[in-house]
Amino acid sequence: MTIRTRFAPSPTGYLHIGGIRTALFCWLYAKKHGGEFLLRIEDTDRERSTQESVDAILDGMAWTGLDYDGQAVLQSDRFDRYHEVADQLLSSGQAYQCYCSKDELDEMRAAQTARGENPRYDGRCRKRTDAEDGIKPVLRFKTPTEGSVTVNDLIHGDVTFENIQLDDLVIIRSDGWPTYHFSVVIDDHDMDITHVFRGDDHLNNTPRQIHMIEALGYARPVYAHMPMILGADGARLSKRHGAVNVMGYKDEGYLPDALINYLVRLGWSHGDDEIFTREQMIAYFDIVDVNPAASKFNGEKLDWVNQQYIIAGTGAEHGAELAAQLELLGVDINNGPVPADVYEVFKERAVTLNAMAASMLWLYQDFDSFDEKAAKKNLRPVIKEPLIALHQTLAGLTEWTAENIHNAIQAVADQFALKFGKLGQPVRVIVTGAGVSPPIDTTVELVGKERTLQRFDLALEYIAAREAAAG
Repeated sequence: MTIRTRFAPSPTGYLHIGGIRTALFCWLYAKKHGGEFLLRIEDTDRERSTQESVDAILDGMAWTGLDYDGQAVLQSDRFDRYHEVADQLLSSGQAYQCYCSKDELDEMRAAQTARGENPRYDGRCRKRTDAEDGIKPVLRFKTPTEGSVTVNDLIHGDVTFENIQLDDLVIIRSDGWPTYHFSVVIDDHDMDITHVFRGDDHLNNTPRQIHMIEALGYARPVYAHMPMILGADGARLSKRHGAVNVMGYKDEGYLPDALINYLVRLGWSHGDDEIFTREQMIAYFDIVDVNPAASKFNGEKLDWVNQQYIIAGTGAEHGAELAAQLELLGVDINNGPVPADVYEVFKERAVTLNAMAASMLWLYQDFDSFDEKAAKKNLRPVIKEPLIALHQTLAGLTEWTAENIHNAIQAVADQFALKFGKLGQPVRVIVTGAGVSPPIDTTVELVGKERTLQRFDLALEYIAAREAAAG
């Protein structure tokens, strides 16, 4: 038997990070067993589904590298198939038309609540044979009223539901569109899905779907319902906890492999290992090892994982992504060094590519003033003569390399009996506008000769102004 899993998001908004973890677990299980991973977009909610959301799903899957087999399936393309199966259930007496109005249903539920009962449809149209003019009926599935159904779940174990607690579910709305519970049963059967992995908020829906599966004579898939992802406060993860839109993490400068690595550890582990290649994830992963308890999202841990991936990466791998981050910040990447080269110099310090890009704007954009605190501390009249000498030395360099720049700074420092850092830190302020950068020789090399000399001129003007102000 070929293992076939599926990820089936609804295009009613952005692709949630919890959805990507579901897709990841489905993807890993299929890959581990040499099976197939399919994508189905459940767009039968006509009021809320949008093409923009469909595109967001496809973009998110592509960015995270969760490749699916074949083409994405759209439920909206399968309208006739759902009606074919609905007619089958209606003809066999396993479904019936319900003419109850909204007001009638509201009154029924209010009365049940007043009696202390759980509100649910009471089956009043089960035996009804007459149609009611002016009302378009819904189609309901006849749920068994006796016995129970057990969901055999790979994560939660066996979970039993009493049928008396389940009502007759609407499977075709009055506008002719199928409901989620009905369409998902048909889709999973027609797509030969063997394993259904989804969030545990769907666990209570599963007995209803099993009843329809049995009524249609379909094979029951293997189920695994994954725990929710919570915020640090224990509430369900939402916008107030930070980015939950998968593509938002791309915009913030996280690497897709880092995000995937972090997500695989939410509810699953392999000893004390923290960092995995995708090949290792596939080899180690098993759905039965997923913890049934909810996991808490930890942004600091994600930052740490992302930093490990940035450090381990290369400019050749991530230079284009860094360039994109710079452009998002309004930088003309042609007005400075090649981003792939810059990546190698800055990667040890950065947590995200966004932060990395923000820390190097001085490489691409000129400035006409210095950070006040850094300048007051480092650009003092006492350093004027060494800076003039270094300006002249740098201007005479014919090969603008980090080694030659280092030697020039060291030579001038020796000339004025200064430690290297006593001259190097003022130079750092001069070329960056502030007081933090990679090693000064590499920094000056990246800034370039022409821009470095221009900034020396600006610094010497600043020092002269300080001298004049001091009288």
